[in-house]
Amino acid sequence: MTEVQDIFSLYGDDYRRRNGNTLSPQQHKVMRHIEQCRTAALGGHVDRCDECGHERISYNSCRDRHCPKCQFLKKEKWLEDRLKDFLPVSYFHVVFTIPDSLNTILLNNQKRMYDLFFRSVSETLKELSADESHIGALIGFIAVLHTWGQNLSYHPHIHCIVTGGGLSPDRKKWLHAKKEFFLPVRVMGKLFRGKFLSYLKKEYLRGTITIDGEKRNFVSILDGLYACNWVVYAKPPFKKPETVFEYLARYSHRIAISNHRIVKIENNSVFFRWRDYSDGNKKKIMALDAHEFIRRFLLHVLPVKFVKIRHFGLFGNRNRRALLRISRAVLRVHMKNHEAAVEQWKHTLLRLTGFDIDLCPCCAKGRMVLVYEIDPACRRGP
Repeated sequence: MTEVQDIFSLYGDDYRRRNGNTLSPQQHKVMRHIEQCRTAALGGHVDRCDECGHERISYNSCRDRHCPKCQFLKKEKWLEDRLKDFLPVSYFHVVFTIPDSLNTILLNNQKRMYDLFFRSVSETLKELSADESHIGALIGFIAVLHTWGQNLSYHPHIHCIVTGGGLSPDRKKWLHAKKEFFLPVRVMGKLFRGKFLSYLKKEYLRGTITIDGEKRNFVSILDGLYACNWVVYAKPPFKKPETVFEYLARYSHRIAISNHRIVKIENNSVFFRWRDYSDGNKKKIMALDAHEFIRRFLLHVLPVKFVKIRHFGLFGNRNRRALLRISRAVLRVHMKNHEAAVEQWKHTLLRLTGFDIDLCPCCAKGRMVLVYEIDPACRRGP
């Protein structure tokens, strides 16, 4: 199977020679991590079967969140942790997008603009849901930032999974949202647009973001952004917490492109599967020059330590335990012990996939025992 690692290994050095001065330190590091993942460069260990003597070499993973190989167990453990918190109510999937004309500003000011994006989304949802004309309650939601479209183009948007209701102001009742929809999408779009552009203007006047062009160009950009509709859409409610968060798990640890979507490398081009939403959601094959593929992939490298999954309202970190305890009480949910024992990764792998990594692949009887560790062939960057 062709992988992102293969593409970086074949064309990464040449890409860096041509474009290295335009790459951020973080982009350089991500490329290096993906190239070295599960190779001798990162070291590893040798196991030997205690029955037949078969030996197996295992190399270490890079653990980079942008690496296609390193997301499976993280995603499954994250989902388990979230399921401990969820309530037996309906949930909505709401997606916030921004106009393409803002792409350059976001790319040039990623951390500050992504924070602004999250802030505008969270305030929109909390403000409208607290309004008595809508729900009049404190809701809970999880928001996940994605920056890509199916063809690897730059398309920032935030996925939100939102409780279909929330706690009343006196914390004594659970107020349900309407069954058909969470909140009017046009109302959400207008409020979100107003908040985002207001914060954008403040950042510009403070000089904390970089925008190409003179002030009159920025004013012109703002006028155009106020004049257009900002797309917000909400999908029909999910019936079970398990269903909605299995759905969310597909978004939570997703990267720009997974290895299974890559078809082949041929004539210096990368062929990969994608869905064309503008053409009836049809599945297609796209071919990109290898350097263009790498360029697009690196567009989606997040700033250092940037948090792309955030929790708000009932799920907010500050008061989550207390608010969820009250929510379960008013919903008459039987209280259980939600504290789970820490599970070793190999036990998680066995439970989720049925694959026992300690069982000898040769005789299928013995257990693989650590013999010695392999030192890294080179130092991994900071």
